[in-house]
Amino acid sequence: MQNPVIVCLDLEGVLVPEIWVNFAIKTGIEELKITTREMPDYDALMTRRLSILDQHGLTLADIQSVIDAMGPMEGAAEFIGWLRERTQVIILSDTFYEFALPLMRQLGYPTIFCNQLEIGPTGKIVNYKLRQPNQKKHAVAALKNLNFRVMAAGDAYNDTAMLGEAHAGFFFRPPGHLPKEFPQFPVTNTYAELQEQFRKAGNLRE
Repeated sequence: MQNPVIVCLDLEGVLVPEIWVNFAIKTGIEELKITTREMPDYDALMTRRLSILDQHGLTLADIQSVIDAMGPMEGAAEFIGWLRERTQVIILSDTFYEFALPLMRQLGYPTIFCNQLEIGPTGKIVNYKLRQPNQKKHAVAALKNLNFRVMAAGDAYNDTAMLGEAHAGFFFRPPGHLPKEFPQFPVTNTYAELQEQFRKAGNLRE
């Protein structure tokens, strides 16, 4: 008998557009376009982002106003619905609860494990708190210890440890350099392709 299946998904780039990229476009600050698709050191990336926000006097409310106008990527809500009819789903993201809530509403409130921001009295983001280093990999490992068969999908450097820890890991629309660096992870470019990979790897019904 197969162990129960659970799917772990990255959020940005897999289900919703990149928040920081959209914010960079809105503000015209090119440096904010850099994400974990290009920069693997998340702590260095976030330190850089907070410094830029401070330099420009930008607050959490400024970012949330951009997020409020965003929605899931086309087909994402239907994809999540297809998965949740067949298995359990957890979103493992390096974003923050303060960013994610409006997007979770539009995806039907799937479970999400992410991080927290420390907000000052004026609304300025003064720091951030990771739930734990390399939390995506640790979450998958914990689910495996609970005797789940874990499948995962992501698009960036910070997803590769999660994909490697899972019983089956897949890239979804990654930048061109990542599959060359991590050829062990099959590449999918549409939700239909990822759905089929999950169906086969997890023995899910059609």
